Amino acid sequence: MRTIRIGSGAGYSGDRIEPAVELAEKGNINYLVFECLAERTIAIAQNAKLNDPTKGYDPLLVERFEAVLPICKKNGIKIITNMGAANPQAGAAKVREIATRLGLGKLKIAAISGDDVVEALKVSDTKILETGAPASSMADVLVSANAYVGAAPMVEALANGADVIITGRVADPSMFLAPQIHEFGWSQDDWDKIGKGTAVGHLLECGGQVTGGYYAEPGKKDVADLARLGFPIAEVSEDGAIVITKVEGSGGKVTEHTCKEQILYEVHDPKTYLTPDVTADFSQITFTEIAPNRIKVDGVTGRARTDTFKVSVGYNDGYMGEGQISYAGPGALARAQLALDIVRERLKITGVKANELRFDLIGVNSIHADVLAPAPEPTEVRVRVTGRCDSMKEAVRIGNEVETLYTNGPASGGGATKSAKQVVAMLSALFPRDKVVPVIEYLEA
Repeated sequence: MRTIRIGSGAGYSGDRIEPAVELAEKGNINYLVFECLAERTIAIAQNAKLNDPTKGYDPLLVERFEAVLPICKKNGIKIITNMGAANPQAGAAKVREIATRLGLGKLKIAAISGDDVVEALKVSDTKILETGAPASSMADVLVSANAYVGAAPMVEALANGADVIITGRVADPSMFLAPQIHEFGWSQDDWDKIGKGTAVGHLLECGGQVTGGYYAEPGKKDVADLARLGFPIAEVSEDGAIVITKVEGSGGKVTEHTCKEQILYEVHDPKTYLTPDVTADFSQITFTEIAPNRIKVDGVTGRARTDTFKVSVGYNDGYMGEGQISYAGPGALARAQLALDIVRERLKITGVKANELRFDLIGVNSIHADVLAPAPEPTEVRVRVTGRCDSMKEAVRIGNEVETLYTNGPASGGGATKSAKQVVAMLSALFPRDKVVPVIEYLEA
C-alpha cells in the first residue's frame, strides 16, 4: 500500500526556517507545507497590498524559498503554502524570480486566489457572527474579507503538475489534505478519509507545537533540545492510516501526550470540527506509540461538509497607544503603582480622548488581575498603559505621558518605550460556498 510523507515547514508567519531545511534535507518527505497565515495576518497583508500592488505576500517568503527551494527541487519535494496571503500572484512571481536566479531549471508554480470576498461582503446582508449586524453596515471600515477555501483547487493544481502552490486564505488543514487526495485518488465526498486527512492537517498545522514546543514545561513535561526542535512529519497510507513522527536526531519529541494536546488545539466540539472539506469527528481519536517518536493515529471519521465557507473579516478598529517603563529594587511595586496613578491622573488633566484604557503591572496583575493569592514583593515591575482611541494623534499622547515619568517621578524609572498603531480587529461571517470561486494561475520558471 502506498505511503506518502508530508512535512510541516512552519506553524506561523515568523517561524524558524532551519527546521524546514532539515525536513527537506533529511526527512525523506514528498511534500513540504508552510502554514504561515493567521487571521490578523491577512488583514495586515491587505493593507500592504493597498500601499504597494507588488506586495501583500508573506514578508519571509523570499528568505524561506531561497533556503528550501533548491533542496526541494533536487529531492523532488513539492511545496504548498499560504504565504501568498493577500497577493498570491505576486508571491508566485517572486518564487519564479528566485528559481530563475538560482538556476533551478523547469518549475511549475500555481497561484491560487479567489478567496478575497471583501467587495461582495460590502454589499451583502450576510450577518457578522459576533454582532448579528449585516456586513454591509461595516463597509466603510472593512479592510479584508477572506473565505477559508478548501483543498479542491490545490488538488487541481497538483493534478496539473504544479511543483509549488502559493495560496491566499485556505483552511490550514486543507493544505495537508490536498496532497493526500491527489496521491491516493480519494473522492472528495469520502467523508471518513477526508476526515482522517484533515486530522493529519490539524496535527501538523502548528509545526513544532506537536513535537514538544508548546508542550514543554520544566520539571513536569520536560522536552530535550528545544533550541533544535524538529518539525513534524506525517506518514499517510492510501487507506488513511496515519503515523506522526519527526526527523531522527532532531530536538523535541512526538508522544501520545504531545499529539493529544495538539488535537485539542482550537477544537470547540471534537464531534463537529468544521472545515471547508468535511465535518470531522475527533471524538474517538486514539494515539498509540509504536516506536520512539512514532505515534499511530486512529479513530477519526467524518460527515458531509457545510454549504458555507467561514470568512475572516478584518476591519479598522481605531488606534492603540502604549507606553511602558520599568522599576526595580526595594519598593519597586509601590513606585510602579504610583506611576500608574500619575499617568491615570495625567490623562484626565490633559484630556486624552480614549475609548478604552488599561493600567497594568506586568509580572503582578497584567494577566491574572487579582484572582491569584498575593505573591512575594517583586524586585522588578514593568508598568504598561494602553488605550484605544479614534485618532492616531490621541493614541500617541498615551505613550508620551508614560515617557514623562522619566523625569517627573517616581524615582528610578528606566527602559521607557512608547508606540502607537492602527488597530486591525477581526470578526467572522459565513458566506455561501457557491459564491466563492477559486482561481488558479500557472507560472513557469
